[in-house]
Amino acid sequence: MVCPKRPILVTGAAGFIGAALVQKLVSINEDVIGIDNLNSYYDQKLKKARLTEIQKNLSSKTGSWKFFFNSLEDREKLNNIFRDHSPRIVVNLAAQAGVRYSLENPSAYIQSNLVGFSNLLEVSRYSDIEHFLYASSSSVYGGNQKLPFCESDQVNHPVSLYAATKKANELMAHSYSHLFDIPSTGLRFFTVYGPWGRPDMAPMLFARAILGREPIKVFNYGKMKRDFTYIEDIVEAVTRCCFKIPFSDNHFDTLNPNAATSLAPHRIFNIGNSQSIELLYFIEVLEKYLGVKAIKDLQPIQPGDVPSTAAETNLLEDWIGFRPKTSIENGLMKFSKWYKDFYSF
Repeated sequence: MVCPKRPILVTGAAGFIGAALVQKLVSINEDVIGIDNLNSYYDQKLKKARLTEIQKNLSSKTGSWKFFFNSLEDREKLNNIFRDHSPRIVVNLAAQAGVRYSLENPSAYIQSNLVGFSNLLEVSRYSDIEHFLYASSSSVYGGNQKLPFCESDQVNHPVSLYAATKKANELMAHSYSHLFDIPSTGLRFFTVYGPWGRPDMAPMLFARAILGREPIKVFNYGKMKRDFTYIEDIVEAVTRCCFKIPFSDNHFDTLNPNAATSLAPHRIFNIGNSQSIELLYFIEVLEKYLGVKAIKDLQPIQPGDVPSTAAETNLLEDWIGFRPKTSIENGLMKFSKWYKDFYSF
């Protein structure tokens, strides 16, 4: 008797990365279970439009897709989903996002990023999953000034509560890997952008203001640098990581421990474009493809922000044979076209 194929569960399935990952997985004939609470942190219409786009692209040649409206904080409903559908791989992309918002509403980060994450680990522990993947962030590097950021760097100095919760996720996942032998992979995303992006992120904020002939706030007087990573590259890397299950590192040196690996079946990877782009150049390229000059409102750096990020991605390439490579020019060209089409500019 042939056993039915067990699905992949994606939390945060209506989010920017989550919805794009679901579409990728379904397109390669995977059955996917999606969970999202559609919170009001940003426009719910955009989240619902992403879900509609997933449904629109289903066909007889793709995998299947089921969606559940649920918060990770609701342990009972989470248990029911796992009991009824027995996912083999869990990809946690659900989180309260945003560095600056964590200054305004810290309890949202505690509930979603810590309580919700803990519930997901506990339910996964009893569900015989093959692999647990979760979104971390470049924000964990905090006050580090050595560039590029490497997975072996210490990340003990977060400069925002958001970053602290992501660091806590890495520690929690590692402990479950160690105690309960759950293969786990943490993915430190670097400034993701592209079509269907988050409205609170710079590309969407800038595009709306530029096309509306309104000033854009340019923090750190434009000297901010970010490792902008295109959504398709993020999704390709996550998809490949789904099917590469971590194992215990028998060469792990307990006298000189490497933060990127472990005696437990747990790994940490940067997913970034390995280039640090100055914000003023980013705006220049965006102006080109939107066809409108920006009105810049230069402001000082904000609390919780870091001046520069850049990813070292050699470990990722060695692990899955892939590293992000989309240029900022190509990525912003695609983003600008989508933005003008979607918002009818």
